[in-house]
Amino acid sequence: MARDTVETHFIEAVATLKSGPPRDPALPVREGTSLTGERCRALFRRQLDSRLLDIAARWLREQDEGFYTIGSAGHEGNAAVAAALRPTDPALLHYRSGAFYLTRSEQQGRLPEQGLRDVLMGLAAAADEPIAGGRHKVFGHPDLAVIPQTSTIASHLPRAVGVAFAVERAKALGAPSKWGAGDAVVVCSFGDASVNHASALSGLNTASYATFQGQALPILFVCEDNGLGISVRTPKGWVAAAARRPGIEYFAADGCDLADAYDAAVRAAEHVRARRSPAFLHLSTVRLMGHAGSDVEVAYRTQRDIRADLERDPLLRTAALLVEAGLETPDELLKRYESAREHVLRIALEVTRAPRLGTAKEIMEPIAPRRPDLIARISPTAATAAAREKAFAGALPEQEKPLTLSLAINRTLADALTVYPEMMVFGEDVGRKGGVYGVTRGLQKRFGAGQVFDTLLDEQAILGLALGSGVSGLLPVPEIQYLAYLHNALDQIRGEGATLSFFSRGAYLNPMVVRVAGYAYQKGFGGHFHNDNSVAALRDIPGLVIASPARPDDAAAMLRTCLAAARTCGSVSVFLEPIALYHTRDLFEEGDGGWLAPYVPPSRWAETHVPIGRARSYGDGRDLTIVTFGNGVRMSLRAAVRLTQEGYGCRVLDLRWLAPLPVEDLLRAAELTGKVLIADETRHSGGVSEGVMAELADAGFDGPMARVTSADSFIPLGAAAEHVLLSEAEIEQAARKLLG
Repeated sequence: MARDTVETHFIEAVATLKSGPPRDPALPVREGTSLTGERCRALFRRQLDSRLLDIAARWLREQDEGFYTIGSAGHEGNAAVAAALRPTDPALLHYRSGAFYLTRSEQQGRLPEQGLRDVLMGLAAAADEPIAGGRHKVFGHPDLAVIPQTSTIASHLPRAVGVAFAVERAKALGAPSKWGAGDAVVVCSFGDASVNHASALSGLNTASYATFQGQALPILFVCEDNGLGISVRTPKGWVAAAARRPGIEYFAADGCDLADAYDAAVRAAEHVRARRSPAFLHLSTVRLMGHAGSDVEVAYRTQRDIRADLERDPLLRTAALLVEAGLETPDELLKRYESAREHVLRIALEVTRAPRLGTAKEIMEPIAPRRPDLIARISPTAATAAAREKAFAGALPEQEKPLTLSLAINRTLADALTVYPEMMVFGEDVGRKGGVYGVTRGLQKRFGAGQVFDTLLDEQAILGLALGSGVSGLLPVPEIQYLAYLHNALDQIRGEGATLSFFSRGAYLNPMVVRVAGYAYQKGFGGHFHNDNSVAALRDIPGLVIASPARPDDAAAMLRTCLAAARTCGSVSVFLEPIALYHTRDLFEEGDGGWLAPYVPPSRWAETHVPIGRARSYGDGRDLTIVTFGNGVRMSLRAAVRLTQEGYGCRVLDLRWLAPLPVEDLLRAAELTGKVLIADETRHSGGVSEGVMAELADAGFDGPMARVTSADSFIPLGAAAEHVLLSEAEIEQAARKLLG
């Protein structure tokens, strides 16, 4: 294949290098550095391989056999960062980390060709590629402690902070660590433009916030600063200014100078490992060969700038180190270059013949692994009788009077915290206060601040802690205070949480149960930000489990199911708790206690287990099925009773799960009556009812269908909310119309 400007410049420049007096390879490659000649030579080879992978990526694209050309050229100095760390230190890398990945692969005793083949198979979307299996080109490997990241800029920083948090919290809880030694260091790399992203700011701020309060947080942030965000320049000095935060030690080096980068990386890694506190390593780099294969740099850069970057080429400068130390000659280096180039391109040609993903089933297989049989076996797990007696101070919940929804969730969390020492409940106000609505009241006092604790006010940070803890082997149960606030950090669930299994073929999982206070109808307090009925963005996420319990007994059983799914299958669940039903006691009339339920003892957990995707039916009417969920269950039951008094036979189906929808139960209930009314408290557009009607239509149900929903509106304060929210009267009116 033809050589581009970067290749040509490297070859011509190496030929002009002047050899110096030979040095002992066991000694520093030059005065004042700790990088030995021997290590410099080894790292040069990985830098060279990384450069050649970028060349191969463009060749594969030209042949229509490769599908990714964002390369690492100019960033090969990150090989020094890998060399400064242990191969067991968890790494969350951005997309210019080729040299780091190849170095880490070799550190683990793998042949250089194995690392090359990993990356080339990713470029060619080969189904046997070891991490994503052809689903995307990512740097990751289960045997290298490299957690794959996608191109969602900076979204991995909150998770990386969570991994660092989990390293220390696992020790405190006595839980096994996935990352080996208790002094592991987490490394997280990103570009200079990413420093400005809200996710990056969240990660950096969380690290600073935690350290400010004395929390150990062993994370090394590595910013590889090439001065460009695609075509937008980063102002000189900005990264250095933005990086300086309380509690985060700042280190800087020339990332194009391997010795300088190595020395700084060693100092930064030692600081983090010894002090268990964050560091920010700022590597000044260049970007060669453009942002990606389709990028035309001359459209926004001058020839002078491009030539200046060529002169700083890290591969060329490492070659100069070796030649000046008398460890290599220009001829030897050029022969190695040509030999390695031929070798990499030959492997690239081989991987084009590798099988690719061929069916939708094959592609989707790792999205959301489900083991309902295993979940059913794990869900009844409870602590010993003695442990429960101690945890509940002798007042076992099954001996209490019937509970509200809020109390049922509280007691279920307590039971789970008793049996799972690796479980953590956290979020804003969940600790000392016990939550805005008292749902977690008393848990911190009972189980300690190691398992139940308050966080800073940042939904991205909360979910990042959960993601990092989950992938590290803990069982996080974060709380988002209101459904409207979840949208501040939705990409932590969409782009990080839900995709990890997909992009790692299940090798990495981030089990968690996200508790969210949601929906509307709360009295005396509200407005849009505390009454939100939008779940469309959640239902659009492949593999995400969305639980929506309405009654106390369902909430307890479904929460146990979600926790079991997290522990057995690595499931990511969102547990939507209807605020207006938290403390509701009555159903039909004041004092009837119809919305209370006794707490089921562990001996009956197996028989009361609620599988994911199973609905609950009320009544045996044959005239109309009312399909609903959340607050709609109570309203629909009340409406159904009034209709029954008029001689109509109605049944109410509580979906309970909004994803996956309980399709079998839905069809069965629909066919029993032949008429379906969907009472949906979410919005008319993008609401749950759209999905329900689509499932019925797809299955061939041809009976009359109708739906009543809330309006396509945000929710105002006070009584005005009644004008835009679904009401009992609307349910009754629509039911009568269907009944004819």
